[in-house]
Amino acid sequence: MKNKEISFSYIVARFFRIYLPGERGFSENTIMAYRDTFKQFFIHCKEKVGKEPDKFQITDLSRDLICDFLAQIEHDGKSVATRNQRLAAIKSFCSFVKYEYPEYIDIVGDILAIRMKKQPEQIVKYMSVEGIGVLLRQADAHTKSGYRDMLLLTMIYDSGARVSEIIGVRIGDIRTTKPATLILHGKGKKDRIVPMSEKTTQLVTHYLEYEEKTAPEYKDKLLFTNQKGEQLTRAGVTYILKKYLKQAEHEYPDLIPDNFSPHCLRHSKAMHLLQAGVEIIYIRDFLGHSSIKTTETYAKSDNKSKREALEKAYIDFDAKVPELAKSWNEDKSLMDFLSELCRE
Repeated sequence: MKNKEISFSYIVARFFRIYLPGERGFSENTIMAYRDTFKQFFIHCKEKVGKEPDKFQITDLSRDLICDFLAQIEHDGKSVATRNQRLAAIKSFCSFVKYEYPEYIDIVGDILAIRMKKQPEQIVKYMSVEGIGVLLRQADAHTKSGYRDMLLLTMIYDSGARVSEIIGVRIGDIRTTKPATLILHGKGKKDRIVPMSEKTTQLVTHYLEYEEKTAPEYKDKLLFTNQKGEQLTRAGVTYILKKYLKQAEHEYPDLIPDNFSPHCLRHSKAMHLLQAGVEIIYIRDFLGHSSIKTTETYAKSDNKSKREALEKAYIDFDAKVPELAKSWNEDKSLMDFLSELCRE
């Protein structure tokens, strides 16, 4: 087959099926983000130039068309960061085309020359130590959903995890014997090991014992699930956090920031570590901001002094390990919400 006969659809398919997962080793989340960029781009092309996706050819690409697409993104109220993310996906595709189909180098070369736009510095939103303590006390730990919610929010904060990382935690990722640790599967297939505080270890141990999931055959099961036993979603975690933020704000309005997201729990942990005197290099590794090749590489730096420094920053929010009633179906509103959420 000659290159001139290759359709744009074929090139896009190779980009997504072979190049991104194979040659680049991109994670599923990254590939999905790239996919969304192309879907939005094709919608834009259909509306602006009347081109159906199946009729689009690589010769239809142009610097002006891409710049118009990027401008539309900002016009729709999206951030500069979103605009740059979309451009990064398009540039990755153009780089692929440049090497695989060099006859189109003039077309993609003009697009590769488009610059990223400078982003305004983001203000890191975080909650005070006292505010975190108030938030983590809100859930009713005597119900199944309440205990799960308390443990969920505690582990997000205590581990500094991203939401995608915490909802993907499996029971086998948890080590409850000393030194207690948690394996987080980060962005770009980068795993890291983080220490768990003694209090969090007690909470998760009790949770697993009550759920009767301590046997080896449960190691591949998700730690946090909804009522159907399915993985929690980002929207579900956000709903849970917002629920308790509202309760905490009613009681202590001065301690709860506006528009506080699950990711802000991660920011809060980082700030509290910094304020506790933990060195920046440890915080970088703890949050997974460095290029961690393997979990073993991270484990070598997980020395005693690092653990002691992290333990100093732990907040004792007076979480109890209560005796739970066997019936955990009292929290009907949240259970109903999660059930409906899974049908979407």
